[in-house]
Amino acid sequence: MKTILILNGPNLNLLGQREPQIYGSTTLADIDAQIRHRAMRFGAQVDVRQSNHEGELVTWIQEGIGRVDAIIINAGAYTHTSIAIRDAIAASKIPTIEVHLSNVYAREEFRHKSIIAPVCLGQICGLGSMSYLLALEAAFNINP
Repeated sequence: MKTILILNGPNLNLLGQREPQIYGSTTLADIDAQIRHRAMRFGAQVDVRQSNHEGELVTWIQEGIGRVDAIIINAGAYTHTSIAIRDAIAASKIPTIEVHLSNVYAREEFRHKSIIAPVCLGQICGLGSMSYLLALEAAFNINP
């Protein structure tokens, strides 16, 4: 059975309330339920977490070494600023997929550059909660 770590960064705990014109009304709990339902269909185990703290995300990535088969990460604003998260992903050697609910390339210029993308297997963005489900399918189908 594959184990997939799903990490959500800062402000994602406010989904459903925060900028609904961009992120919609779906909450993080709704996305979590969708992920768990889909993971059951695949026969995968998921560990879903959220933190507003960069260091905690780094620690969780490091703790995944030897424990998880893949990581799905929505690093939120840390996508554009966190060398620490980028370095943790690179050091872990765990196949990682970057996700975003919104199309970051259709938004402000500063959101167009992902520091973590070069060390990720791929990136899925702009498809709302479907971004996570597509990433889950990809993570499940990654060869070990």
